[in-house]
Amino acid sequence: MKRLLDIVASFVGLVVLSPFLLLGALLVWLRDFRSPFYIPDRVGRDGRAFRMVKLRSMVHKADTSGVSSTAGDDPRITGIGRFIRKFKLDEFPQLWNVLKGEMSLVGPRPNIEDETQLYTEEERRLL
Repeated sequence: MKRLLDIVASFVGLVVLSPFLLLGALLVWLRDFRSPFYIPDRVGRDGRAFRMVKLRSMVHKADTSGVSSTAGDDPRITGIGRFIRKFKLDEFPQLWNVLKGEMSLVGPRPNIEDETQLYTEEERRLL
């Protein structure tokens, strides 16, 4: 039942939100003519790796700076990125991951592998 809800809700969400996603993607692309998507590797259920889709809110290749967390005043966040983050537009493309079955609407947020390797047994069970 949960998977059926994920499929229906993510499909409807993608259809309804598609104009906002397209506008956000266009604005990000116009900033630097680079891919508007940030597609990091994440660890999901049972330790399976997958590629999570987000709208890019930071400068191109910001993830190569060696900093894995982001503060609200991070200089790598672009002007349009602040807007995208304020309205959570960067999160909407993850509905694609939900539709594909890599994520669920309800459950823990997928994390990077380096952090999941530090999980306790209880935290792994929750993931």
